[in-house]
Amino acid sequence: MSNINPNPFTTRPEIEGTFGVVTSTHWIATAVGMGILEKGGNAFDAGVATAFTLQVLEPHLNGPGGDVPVIVHDVKRGRTEVICGQGPAPAKATIAHYRDELGLDLIPGTGLLAACIPGTFDTWMTLLRDYGTMRLADVLSPAIDYAKNGFPLVERASATIHTVKDQFREHWPTSAAVYLPNGKVPAPGTIFTNPKFAETYERILREAQNGGGSRENEIERARKAWSQGFVADAIDRFCRTQEVMDTSGRRHRGVLTGQDMAGWQATIEAPIFYDYGRYRVMKAGPWTQGLATLQTLALLKGFDLDALSPVSAEFIHLQVEATKLAFADRDTFYGDPKFVNVPVDVLLSDVYNEQRRKLITDRASMELRPGTVTGFGKQVDIRLASGVRSAVENSGAGEPTVGGIDWTHDEDHLPDVTQARERMGAIPGDTVHFDIIDQVGNMVTATPSGGWLHSSPVIPELGFPLGTRAQMFWLDEDHPAALMPGKRPRSTLTPTMALRDGEPYLAWGSPGGDQQDQWITQFFLRHVHANMNLQEAIDAPAWHSEHFPSSFWPRKARPGVLVVENRVPKATVDTLKSRGHIVETGPDWSEGRLTAASKLGRRRRAAANPRGMQGYAAGR
Repeated sequence: MSNINPNPFTTRPEIEGTFGVVTSTHWIATAVGMGILEKGGNAFDAGVATAFTLQVLEPHLNGPGGDVPVIVHDVKRGRTEVICGQGPAPAKATIAHYRDELGLDLIPGTGLLAACIPGTFDTWMTLLRDYGTMRLADVLSPAIDYAKNGFPLVERASATIHTVKDQFREHWPTSAAVYLPNGKVPAPGTIFTNPKFAETYERILREAQNGGGSRENEIERARKAWSQGFVADAIDRFCRTQEVMDTSGRRHRGVLTGQDMAGWQATIEAPIFYDYGRYRVMKAGPWTQGLATLQTLALLKGFDLDALSPVSAEFIHLQVEATKLAFADRDTFYGDPKFVNVPVDVLLSDVYNEQRRKLITDRASMELRPGTVTGFGKQVDIRLASGVRSAVENSGAGEPTVGGIDWTHDEDHLPDVTQARERMGAIPGDTVHFDIIDQVGNMVTATPSGGWLHSSPVIPELGFPLGTRAQMFWLDEDHPAALMPGKRPRSTLTPTMALRDGEPYLAWGSPGGDQQDQWITQFFLRHVHANMNLQEAIDAPAWHSEHFPSSFWPRKARPGVLVVENRVPKATVDTLKSRGHIVETGPDWSEGRLTAASKLGRRRRAAANPRGMQGYAAGR
């Protein structure tokens, strides 16, 4: 155990060694990744094996039909790069179709209409081909084995299946066939299998190996089997022929086609970054919300956080208020930079943030206050979001406004969100994450998500469903995050990597949708300003704001609401309430599922979140 500090929040040792470390949101995936390192694979080989295994182990959190951003630092190349595994909207996904022809104000949160091109498989093939060293069978076999022979189902997976069991039975029989064996919800700990899932990857592997040749040739044949072969054919056929019930309360066919899949591949791009003291924090571009972490740091750069306790009201208040400003900009300016100009340089500039910082006072803001950058962005019309009447109404905190728009608008013309959720079994999706560093110093951090078991019906020939990332688009032609064919949705997925004193140092991230960049920032600030080691910074009491519109259907906002773990000291909570925050207290260990890994000289360190009792780090 390294860097031991007397800290009441620590649950586990910080893992340390010199050979390599793997940390992920599931202990089996961590073991698989570590096994690849032990067999001579590098961090990127281990990352691919870990990712495929997580698809099997945590189907309620990710799947082959989903998407992923990846950040890699390759020692040979001597640089840090982003692999974009966020598939774009299909060619037929137009605002005219969704809004005018189908009469929708929001893209549904479940079903086939919200499916973008699945991005994960081609991303893992790109990572393996361009950065890895192993053959496809080496990294795919563990996932096939667990899908075929079984694994113990975690409690949260069982709970998710229980929540949507009626939806499966009534509307999605292909999902019921997989996830309700013998018609029943599998209990936690059940040895669960998905034979069709295993057959899909076995067939891809057979087709990849047919013909022999180099590992690169194998990988290219696997990519073709996915995007131009039997996988694309099955997806195309399912979207064309099936009318699927979704959160709109109606049945719809999908718009994703095999031609869409054949025309897309994962791409490699440079990260965006912000220099915070001796650290350079790096994120994927503004097609994710990762820029919000960088903006939050730019705002907090003007405060003396070294002098504050990480569980003090001031430490929490400053972060929450900076987050509100950063996320207001997220919802105003961010979008796919291939389609819209996002003023990243302005949003991270000293001049802009000096002005924005003046909005932070000792009182909790009840407003959504994006900045102004002439010629860029458009403020979200919050009236399109369902169910946004907030707890503020009964709090005595006053009526919140959004640039003159009454945030507590009349809901008579909005769908009954509660009934829709109950009718469709709609529950928020979540995510997985892993960080890996090998002996030579290669680093990879990734946040795979989407294609959840509850996102859309299982495609029976394949054993997995499609994703629903398109629900993050707005049906407003003038907004930077407007739906458009070929455009990437503004994703919540946001792995992070940082240099320290110019050297690759830290990789980390968390599941959690809109909360990801809140917990990611908290972890970093605790590590940097409170001198906590990785495990301590993960274990410390955490919180999140629900002040801004959610990225997920029904795009709900709760102005002023701050959710804290019960471990946050009572005196801190009382002070936050006195400052105007609407504080809700959750269970002791309920905020975030962070993992992290660091490199300092020969030392390799890692930590994983104890919340949920399934994330683990390993190393030697």
